[in-house]
Amino acid sequence: MPRRALAFALLIPLAACGEAEPAPVQQVRLDQPQAAPPSVMASSPDTSEASWLVDESGQSISFGNADEAPLLTLACRLDAEPPQISIIRHAEARPGLSALFPVLGNGTRSRFMVDAVLSEGEWRWEGSLPADDPQLDVFTGARDITATLPGRGMLEIAGSRIPGEFVTWCRAGGEVVAAEAEEEEETEANE
Repeated sequence: MPRRALAFALLIPLAACGEAEPAPVQQVRLDQPQAAPPSVMASSPDTSEASWLVDESGQSISFGNADEAPLLTLACRLDAEPPQISIIRHAEARPGLSALFPVLGNGTRSRFMVDAVLSEGEWRWEGSLPADDPQLDVFTGARDITATLPGRGMLEIAGSRIPGEFVTWCRAGGEVVAAEAEEEEETEANE
């Protein structure tokens, strides 16, 4: 087929498409700083002074800095069968999104599936699993933990017995089992 015929054959379908509207043009001034869009990665919060606090109800514990909103919450749902633990990462989330939330520590690597959830007036990341799930063992030791939510920074959590005791308590259905007996034995031995 001669070149002219080929070029003409290609132009006929293009002419049938009609004219497309030009794409809108956005002007950006390079000499002036621009505000970052909300989807830009967040920096890791300073957790050097952060600690775990037990909620008044005793049904959850939160990690964060004093007098500030929590950064991470573990909540026990004893009314579920079997008991469930929800992992809540208090960081900006957009509706319809899901993410893997890796948590490393205490000789364990866990990846929790979390979804964007609207709760208590905030969009946050939340996932739930049975309290006896081995992934929760990442919280059961007293060593440092790191928890990274892609795009929302890494939490550096200093070692503490509180999350391990909380997970054990939830797994036992909300009953204090060995902690009271060990405490009594330690008290008697010290007297």
